Amino acid sequence: MMKFSKRKFTKILLFSALTFLFPIRAILAATKKIINQNLSEEQKKIMFNEGTERPFTSNLLKEKRKGFYHCANCGNKLFESTAKFDSGTGWPSFSKALPGAFKTKKDYSFGMERVEYHCAKCGAHHGHVFNDGPKESGKRFCNNGLCLIFKPE
Repeated sequence: MMKFSKRKFTKILLFSALTFLFPIRAILAATKKIINQNLSEEQKKIMFNEGTERPFTSNLLKEKRKGFYHCANCGNKLFESTAKFDSGTGWPSFSKALPGAFKTKKDYSFGMERVEYHCAKCGAHHGHVFNDGPKESGKRFCNNGLCLIFKPE
C-alpha cells in the first residue's frame, strides 16, 4: 500500500512540474476555437487557458428557474436546471451533465489529481468533476459560472 502512495505522489509531482515547465495550456488554447466573439477577457481566460473565476461571484448561483445551461462560447446545451444544486463551494454545481455534453481529462495542477471537463462541441474548459455530489449520481460538476448561459424554458 505504501509503494502505491509514493508512486502516485511521484506521478502527480512529475506532472505538476511538467505543466509548470512546459506551458501546455498555451498550446491547448490555440487548438480551441472562439466561436462567440463577444466573450469577455475573463471568459476567454477561463475557457481557453483553463482559468478559474473567483468563488461566490457568479450570478448563476441564485438561479432557480427551470431551463437549460449552455456553453457561453458555442451554445451547446450542457445541463438541465433540475441537476443544479447548492454545493456551498461558491461555483454553480450540477449532479449530472446532459449525455455527450463534455469530454474529460486528468488534471495534475496544484499538486493533486482532478478530472477536468471541456465542452464536447468547442473544447472550452468549464470546470472539474468530483465524486462528492448528491446520492443519485455521486458527481459534482463544479462549473465556472462565466462559462455558462442560462436559457429559461
